[in-house]
Amino acid sequence: MKGYALCALVCLCAATATVSAQTARKDTAVFTAPKNEFLETIRRESAPPAAKAEKPRKELRMSFAGVHAPAAVADFTQQWHNPPVSQGLSGMCWCFSATSYFESEVKRLSGRELKLSELYTVYWEYIEKAREYVRTRGESEFGEGSESNAVVRIWKKYGIVPGAAYTGLLGGKKYHDHTALFAEMRAYLTGVRTQSAWNEETVLGTIRGILDHYLGAPPATVQVDGVAMTPQQYLAGVVRLNLDDYVEIMSLMELPSYARVEYAVPDNWWHSRDYCNVPLDDFMRVIRKAVRGGHTVCIGGDTSEPGLEGHSGLAVIPTFDIPPDAIDESAREFRFSNGTTGDDHGIHIVGYAERDGKDWYLVKDSGSGSRNNMHPGYYFYREDYVKLKMLTLTVHRDLVKDILAKIAE
Repeated sequence: MKGYALCALVCLCAATATVSAQTARKDTAVFTAPKNEFLETIRRESAPPAAKAEKPRKELRMSFAGVHAPAAVADFTQQWHNPPVSQGLSGMCWCFSATSYFESEVKRLSGRELKLSELYTVYWEYIEKAREYVRTRGESEFGEGSESNAVVRIWKKYGIVPGAAYTGLLGGKKYHDHTALFAEMRAYLTGVRTQSAWNEETVLGTIRGILDHYLGAPPATVQVDGVAMTPQQYLAGVVRLNLDDYVEIMSLMELPSYARVEYAVPDNWWHSRDYCNVPLDDFMRVIRKAVRGGHTVCIGGDTSEPGLEGHSGLAVIPTFDIPPDAIDESAREFRFSNGTTGDDHGIHIVGYAERDGKDWYLVKDSGSGSRNNMHPGYYFYREDYVKLKMLTLTVHRDLVKDILAKIAE
């Protein structure tokens, strides 16, 4: 009898495994013509339509049919955040995401709702980039991108102002388009390098002139309840965040765990070593703890995968890339090391939901792709996408006291 029972059990397990294998989800790939209707709207505002371009080559994308995702923003448990704002045609995601995060932190810590200026920070970040470009004789990166902790660095030096006090939109424009602005600054600095004209005062004065022409000059004071304040006074007296309370977390195998490290990507142009490198399990645990504990998370990484698509508003890792259960530190590092994971976008996690035992994250996204779906300004990221493709995050130190205790300062 025991032998018969054991045989039956083995047969039952084998049959169950076969059925499970047969019914395991398999995603399929499709070819679609790339479209970004919102971006085309911005381009039409900035300039007349160009001659009709050749039909673009179709791109490999994932079919989202059958993905059990949340259906609407209302399906998520959310923390307070300002409505999504478009960065337009620019590389300002780092500032839009981090500014949004700090606005949520003001609300979480004091209950006050503020809208802060992204363009004020961007303006002074360009000045600091130009300063370093001169100091290094053209060796320092001068690009549109940066990292979320640049916001902390700029605010500490220059303060911050309300959003309405400095929009960077002149002449009645609705959307940002920094194409001409950046091209002019880049061309000027190329000339500086060619001529070895390394006079810092002259260079910074010229860069300020270009920025003022396209964005307007940033205010020296703002009015708050009838009182004039400098941007530094506004930061100290109204925003009232302790900027030293915010921690950068990253997770890469190539660097020592529980150590302060440099995030070696071009947008970390000032070579910040403020990043706490942790194992992947800790990285994901911090996010889960944050969203369930009333916090939001500023996060950055790669958004170039076939499982992220603006019209669907979803971000998942398809099984034809790697099955979710196989995602680990090695898979993550493999993609970073071979360049298929890059540091290309900053976003803001503002909520979560659970489906089939997996977390989904409500992501506020300033990029144009997020404006083409049924929940404009948002994506729904499944946790496997975050685990494989997101590289860094910013959180309050209260969430990571255990991690900080392991790091030798």
